[in-house]
Amino acid sequence: MKIKSMTATFGRLERARLEPGPGLTLIHAPNEGGKSTWAAFWRAMLYGIDTRDRDKKGYLADKNRYQPWSGAPMEGEITLDYEGRDITIRRGPRGNTPFGAFSAVYTGTQEPVPGLTASNCGELLTGVGAEVFTRSAFLGDGNLSLTAAPELERRIAALVTSGEEDVSFSQAMERLKAWKNRRQVNKSVGDIPRLETQLAQVQENLETLERSAALTARLEGEQAALARTREGLARQAEVHRLLARRKLSDRYAQAELDGQNARKQLDDLERELAARPIPDRETLKKAQGELQYIKVLEGEIKQGSAALEEAEETAAKARETAKDDYFPNMTGETAAAKAAADCSTWQAAQEKARKYQRTCPVFIAVGLAWLILLAIPLFVRNGMNYISFLAVTVFACNLLLAYLQKRRVSKIRKDAAQILEQYGVQTPEELTALAQNYKDRCQAADKAAHEVEVIQNAVTERQSKRDSTKAELLDFVHGFAPEVTDLFGCSAALSRALNIDHDLALARERAAAARRRLDDLAAQGAEHQDGPIPELPIPDLGPQETELALAQAAQRLEQINAQLNQARGTLSAMGDPAVLSAQKERLEERLARRRLELEAISLAMDALTQANARLQERFSPELNRLTGQYMARLTGDKYPAVSLTRELEGFVREGDGVLPRSALYLSRGTADQLYLALRLAVCRLCLPEKPPILLDDALASFDDGRLTYALELLWELSGEQQLLLFTCQKREGEVLGSAPGVTKIAL
Repeated sequence: MKIKSMTATFGRLERARLEPGPGLTLIHAPNEGGKSTWAAFWRAMLYGIDTRDRDKKGYLADKNRYQPWSGAPMEGEITLDYEGRDITIRRGPRGNTPFGAFSAVYTGTQEPVPGLTASNCGELLTGVGAEVFTRSAFLGDGNLSLTAAPELERRIAALVTSGEEDVSFSQAMERLKAWKNRRQVNKSVGDIPRLETQLAQVQENLETLERSAALTARLEGEQAALARTREGLARQAEVHRLLARRKLSDRYAQAELDGQNARKQLDDLERELAARPIPDRETLKKAQGELQYIKVLEGEIKQGSAALEEAEETAAKARETAKDDYFPNMTGETAAAKAAADCSTWQAAQEKARKYQRTCPVFIAVGLAWLILLAIPLFVRNGMNYISFLAVTVFACNLLLAYLQKRRVSKIRKDAAQILEQYGVQTPEELTALAQNYKDRCQAADKAAHEVEVIQNAVTERQSKRDSTKAELLDFVHGFAPEVTDLFGCSAALSRALNIDHDLALARERAAAARRRLDDLAAQGAEHQDGPIPELPIPDLGPQETELALAQAAQRLEQINAQLNQARGTLSAMGDPAVLSAQKERLEERLARRRLELEAISLAMDALTQANARLQERFSPELNRLTGQYMARLTGDKYPAVSLTRELEGFVREGDGVLPRSALYLSRGTADQLYLALRLAVCRLCLPEKPPILLDDALASFDDGRLTYALELLWELSGEQQLLLFTCQKREGEVLGSAPGVTKIAL
């Protein structure tokens, strides 16, 4: 089978077309160029898409991962050369199912290919199922490591046995494990644990039957004893009820007596009030308020008198303090005005003295100027003459005027000083302060006198109110107590009147309460008793203790009845003990049989494991041989021998080495070369139909030398089997150069 063309609307591919050659096709594309998408498309066209796969963390299902980016439906077509004829396979959407529609026809016709369906397409064309194909001819995810699968294991096992591929070791072991798990997975799952649980349940039911029977007998005895106890307590409760009724009757008789006494007291008070009328309670309370008001006024008058004496003393002291020798018999305002006038006079005298004092230097200066300008020069030249004499005379007159002006200044200042001296101060400010102090003292004296007047008026007013209120109160009290003459008598008379009213109200209340008490007792069943009352025995327990014991007995009896009914129900539900015993025997037999089967299966698994171990010692020599040949080609004969475990774990041995080395010890590139050799060997031995081999960046970790070896091997194999090599590097194209039969495609 060879691929002639592929057309895909798949992932990033939009109606893209790829036409590989019949041998080795080198397809170059950069990263994200669609290489892996073409590989996934080839596998999906063969085996379809698993629509049951779901997205997981870090993983996308193929049905979502390869949805066309354009939003178009997922569809594709491949043309193959199959058994000498060209066939065309198409897949597309069916409803919401990607690749759900399938058709396979001979190319250029509408004739279906017989027997080729959507479910068997891949296996019929390649000869293997999806598990083997993915692990052999499909290197589409860049990962060359190979894991075992049941189908692949059967095919490889057939290489060393008779060729039967029906059963593998893993399948047989899985079947034995399934049988074992059906019998016992762990302590809680399987036939054996289930039978053990059922047997334990039956045993528990038998034990429950025994306990229920014993419990039923015990409860029936307790039920009879409690019934007798309850009857005795009920009789005692009835005696307590009779005693309570007797006490109720006694209380009724006492209530009748109390009612009679209350009525008699009420009648006496009403007769007393009829003989001497008393004002109503509100009026009496108001009179008591007036009496209290008089007492308040007395207290206020007393306080006011004391305050008046204190105020008069304070006023006398203030008047004495206000006296002043500098301002005799003057008011404060008059004293302030006089001081202000004297200060103004002193200021005017001082200003006048300063004015006269300023003229003295002027007179002297003018006389001196005359003397210098006229007298002295003439006297020096001509001696004393008239002009000189006149100048000297003028100078002397000016000196005399200056002297007289100075005397006037002294007198003015002396007169001004006398103004302040009469007050005993040195400055006008001190005189002003002295007058202000006198004014303040006069105001304090006036204020104290006014306070005396205010207090005197208040005391007089309260005395007048006290006298008038006292007269009115005496007049009021004389209406029902003419013997009263003072306030003390008024208070006593008011209290007596109020007490009578209060006693009357209390008597009425007691009479009404007695009537209500009788009515209540009658409603409770009390009645007037005539004749002797029979004696009743006194119970051992009090009424409350009896009621409590009776309630507890009833409650306990109810619990006993419930437990007894439950025990009887359990006995009825559990069934016949003989049936349970027979069921127990059957379960024990089945459990013993399952345990024998489990032991046999365990022995079989041990034997199969030993046989598999012996088989692994000679696991597929042909696969080991061919893989070793390919490994020698890929590594330049450095590793000519390969051995594989049952799990397809590879071991290599160098040419001159003794012990094989696990692939875990190899470099990434060498390990990839080992598993590439293994996959190529599996394709050669296990894929009889020789389907195309697809490699996606499978040689990326190879160095240049081993890349050359690998391409030479692939070129040789492409003579028998079509190979598609996807790469993102240019090394492959450079190595292959112009090798014949190689098709090169750039995406």
